[in-house]
Amino acid sequence: MSNWTEYLASHGARFHIDEATAVEDFGRTLTVDDLALGFVAPVTDLGLIAVAGEDAARFLHSQLTNDVEHLGTGEARLAGFCTPKGRLQATFLMWRDPEATVWLQLPRSIQAPLQKRLSMFVMRSKAKLRDATFEDAVAAVIGIGGVKGEAVLRAWGLVLPDVAMASTHDERGTVIRLSDAFGAPRYLWVTSAAHAQAILPALSTQLVLGGNAAWQLAAIHAGVPQVTAATQEQFVPQMINFELLGGVNFKKGCYPGQEIVARSQYLGKLKRRTSLASVENAAARAGDEVFSKADPDQPCGMVVNAAPNGLGGADLLVETKLAALEEDVHLGASGGAPLRFLTMPYALDALDL
Repeated sequence: MSNWTEYLASHGARFHIDEATAVEDFGRTLTVDDLALGFVAPVTDLGLIAVAGEDAARFLHSQLTNDVEHLGTGEARLAGFCTPKGRLQATFLMWRDPEATVWLQLPRSIQAPLQKRLSMFVMRSKAKLRDATFEDAVAAVIGIGGVKGEAVLRAWGLVLPDVAMASTHDERGTVIRLSDAFGAPRYLWVTSAAHAQAILPALSTQLVLGGNAAWQLAAIHAGVPQVTAATQEQFVPQMINFELLGGVNFKKGCYPGQEIVARSQYLGKLKRRTSLASVENAAARAGDEVFSKADPDQPCGMVVNAAPNGLGGADLLVETKLAALEEDVHLGASGGAPLRFLTMPYALDALDL
């Protein structure tokens, strides 16, 4: 393990032997109220691919759903990597540092095969992909959010982005402001183990301490999905609202699956979306199917992401037929735990053009 994971392990985090799998968790399970007030969460289940070289941006531009060539050093964007049939193999948070390296963050559980597959298409491009997850300068990833989060970070002298999907860089690493959750900014701080170890004890006295589950719960309530091993090749980007979140650029030109993604957008054939829901079943997992009482023999959708909500259940992002949002929907089977749909933080528009 890296110095950072060793530090977390010494403070109660429980890791599996295989570092490709997620840490069980760090800190206690948090509730939505905890997150809304202010939280800090070491994030250990996400990996980093660094793409460097003079053709790095051009190469990624030809492979991903978003514009990489015009990605500035003060920006961050979502992007997807699709199959030729337009199904998402992975979703990334990406940013560019002052040295022009492009960073792709994704679940560690799928990083190795995705990195290998992307590397197959480099060919003569002057671009090199490497696993940077445990490199010292970026070994620590810390999520912060809630009403108190911004003020606490500013008190520690961190330079924070002013708007969502923007980034700042200095000697203490990279800070990315993500989509808001609970009416407050969310920040991802990517830094060295030394910087993280110096500040985390103090942060955890000012903010509620959580771990991967807390960070996932915040992302779910921000309406930001992530493709995991259980949901690879299940969705075209629009089915998980990816274009609503700026993760698809329809003017950038070709990439694998581009024709299918564009057809779904402009021909109005897609009538599925991802919504926020809660269920009284803490065992809910990504990839679980959901069923409507109106058609109990066929699944009407699938759980995209799930996290325990600290109240004995789980909160979900669930992809369904739009019609199912007005129906009686259950987890796992028509007789399973009922889903309670919640208000999304952004509008869901049917693609029926």
